[in-house]
Amino acid sequence: MKLTILGCYSATPRIDTNPTSQVLEINNHLFLIDCGEGTQVELRRNKIKFARIKHIFISHLHGDHFFGLVGLISTFRLLTRETELHIYGPKGLKDIITLQMKLSESWTNYPLYFHELTSENSELIFEDDRVEVYTIPLKHRVYTNGFLFIEKPGERKLDMNAVLNADIDVAYYRKLKQGFDVENKQGQFVKNNALTKAPTKTKSFAFCSDTAYHEPIIPIIKNVDVLYHESTFLDKHEKLAAPTKHSTAKEAASIAKQAQVGTLILGHYSTRYDNLKEFKLEAETIFDKVELARDGKTFTF
Repeated sequence: MKLTILGCYSATPRIDTNPTSQVLEINNHLFLIDCGEGTQVELRRNKIKFARIKHIFISHLHGDHFFGLVGLISTFRLLTRETELHIYGPKGLKDIITLQMKLSESWTNYPLYFHELTSENSELIFEDDRVEVYTIPLKHRVYTNGFLFIEKPGERKLDMNAVLNADIDVAYYRKLKQGFDVENKQGQFVKNNALTKAPTKTKSFAFCSDTAYHEPIIPIIKNVDVLYHESTFLDKHEKLAAPTKHSTAKEAASIAKQAQVGTLILGHYSTRYDNLKEFKLEAETIFDKVELARDGKTFTF
């Protein structure tokens, strides 16, 4: 599992900071999460292939999370894309994008599908044989979702010494990988766990931005391997968090601790701060496995 931060700051873009966008590579999928201004430039800077992006997830309709989307859609058209593109986001996103395309006469030359979200409860919004994606209802000034990405277990691994010793015909290898008990050449059934090993441990990632401190998400993200949680403010500006419905670094750490996550990544920093190390120091007073998102930084888990 690999996470590339394209932008991790709140509000307006600056010369050296970009609004929210990140790319998650998980089980051969490449998912784009949020698409603030400058996203396509950062995709190029980080050498991420546009053609691999087939699913885009937009958390909410504040500009620093989706103003780069119509430009990216347009660029896909100019690159003569043929592969379909699926976009998951709040109701209204389709109207915004299609109005821009209509007035500029820039309809796509590839299939474009919008999956608009309205539920206040967590729901499964994408699934194939490798990955599941669920919404994480957040508490912000407008309808907002985070997203939970979960790898599905892979096939079991053959213990070839055990398989050969049990005299199993090669025709049954596939069934063994799928978890079935099989019959050996002597007609005796052999238990699967005596012939195979457990598949590689699956990974999970939760994206939570933007949100006030919101304990109802804890059961949804319980035991997730990696949590990206917004931390717009430090303690000295805590009074700004409640009215803007954002979180402090300590509040993000409290969520991580209660959810017993593996690693917490902080991001969505207010651009009023120059020293991001303070976010890590404050969060570590509550939760010990803390990383700082930075534009262009890659995390591999």
